[in-house]
Amino acid sequence: MRSQWDCLLQNLGEWQGSFTRFSPQGEPLTDTPTVVSLEGLNQNQTVRQVIRRYPPDRAVEETVLEYSSLARSVLVFETGAFSQGSMQWGPFSEFGAELGLIAGNRRLRLVQLYNKEAQLSQLTLIREKRAGTDTPERPPLTVDQLLGEWLGEAITLYPDWRSPDTYSTQLTIERQDSNHLIQRLTFGVGESVQTLTSSARIDGAILHFQDGALPVQVVLLPDGASSNCPLTIKSGHSFVLEVGWLVEPNLRQRLIRRYSDRGSWVSLTLVREQRVRNPIAEARGL
Repeated sequence: MRSQWDCLLQNLGEWQGSFTRFSPQGEPLTDTPTVVSLEGLNQNQTVRQVIRRYPPDRAVEETVLEYSSLARSVLVFETGAFSQGSMQWGPFSEFGAELGLIAGNRRLRLVQLYNKEAQLSQLTLIREKRAGTDTPERPPLTVDQLLGEWLGEAITLYPDWRSPDTYSTQLTIERQDSNHLIQRLTFGVGESVQTLTSSARIDGAILHFQDGALPVQVVLLPDGASSNCPLTIKSGHSFVLEVGWLVEPNLRQRLIRRYSDRGSWVSLTLVREQRVRNPIAEARGL
C-alpha cells in the first residue's frame, strides 16, 4: 500500500471550480469561483498549495500553504480521497471536517461545520475539474437515483495507523410511499457482519432520518453529491460525517468519518459501490 504522502500526491495539479455555501437546510447562500493548485517541490517531498478565490464583489483572495508532512487529523486513500478535520468533538467548541473524493479529472469536496452549540451551521460544497479538461458536472442528486440495491467494497483507515480493514457492503434503498423510504445497510466480514435498517421522511431534497438517538439528515446537492450528518451532536452518542458522490448513473462513492460516543475520531472509510438493481429502470422495462 502507498504511503499516506504518496496517496496525497494523487491530488497534484490545478483544480478549477467553486466553493458553494449552503445553509443546514440545503439552501444555496453564496458561490465563489476558485482555482486551487497543488504543486510538488523538492522531488515531491514538499507540496505547495495555492488557493485563489474570485468573489464577485471583492478583490481576488489568495492563500499559500507549504507542507512536507500530514497532520494526524488527516487520512488519505490510494485514490487520493481524503479527509481532514477535528479529532475530538466537545461541548462549547466549533467542530467540523472536510471530506474529498476524486473520480478521473473531477474532484468533489464537502465541508460540514458545527457551531459552539453543537448544531450544524454550514455546508460548503466544492466542485472542481482539472485544468485543461472538460469532464462535465453531474446534475443535482435525486431520490430516484439512489433507489435500488448497491454492492460495494469498503476500506477503513485508522488515525493510529493500524492495518486497514477491507470488507463488502450491501445497501438497499426502497420507497415506502411518495414521502418515505427505507434503507438497509449490511457490512463487515465473518462474525462481525452488521445490518442496520432505518427509514427517512422525504422533504424535497432532504431525507430526514429519525430512527436513531441523533436525528440525521441527508441533503441532496449539485453534481450528484449528498451530505449525511446529524443536525445536532450530543454527548454520549456516536455519529458519522459523510459525503456521497454519484459519479455515474450506477456508480457511487461514499467517504465516512466516524466518531465515538466520547466524541473521538475513530476511523475513515471509503466505499465504492455499484448499483446492481434499479427499480425505476425495471418499472420502465429497461
